[in-house]
Amino acid sequence: MLAVDIEGSTQRTNPIKEELRKQVYRLVLAALDIAGASNGYYDPLIDRGDGVLILLRPVDEFPKPLVFSRLLPALFELLVSYNNGISSADQARMLRLRVVVHAGEVHYDNKGPFGDDLDLACRLLDAPGLKACLRKGTAPLAVVASDYIYQSIIRHGYDGINGDEFLPLVAVTVGLLRRRGWVYLPYAPRFR
Repeated sequence: MLAVDIEGSTQRTNPIKEELRKQVYRLVLAALDIAGASNGYYDPLIDRGDGVLILLRPVDEFPKPLVFSRLLPALFELLVSYNNGISSADQARMLRLRVVVHAGEVHYDNKGPFGDDLDLACRLLDAPGLKACLRKGTAPLAVVASDYIYQSIIRHGYDGINGDEFLPLVAVTVGLLRRRGWVYLPYAPRFR
């Protein structure tokens, strides 16, 4: 599962929020397409107000390491390109995103998805530590991976993944458990 959230959306006017929401959907769908995750690999996107939740289905054709070696790099490049097209006088339209990556059980009822793993992903995405990392960084994207994702994928250094770039900078409490998040801030040499 991935969730994407816009930094500082509550400080924007409603017309700007509407435009940024459209851009987030456009960028996420384009990144999924570039990465090779066709519509059959994920459920319909779930709106989160100032972001979107993407529930990828476990398939052999799009294994989890591709999220880090294809999908996130594509999203990052698209985001940098979008922001570079915004004039410096129009800062309110600049997009900076937080992204969480986790995997686990997702349950559904007639109102939508729910479950402990989804709770963890949402807590990591909204963690003050992740928000601070994005705010202090120059890149327009901050990624947090759950400890499960770090231990099962990132630390193994699959092709295109450098585990040394992920740091355990976030911790959240879900239920009574303290859970760790591993933060990655891509380098953005072309980002203003």
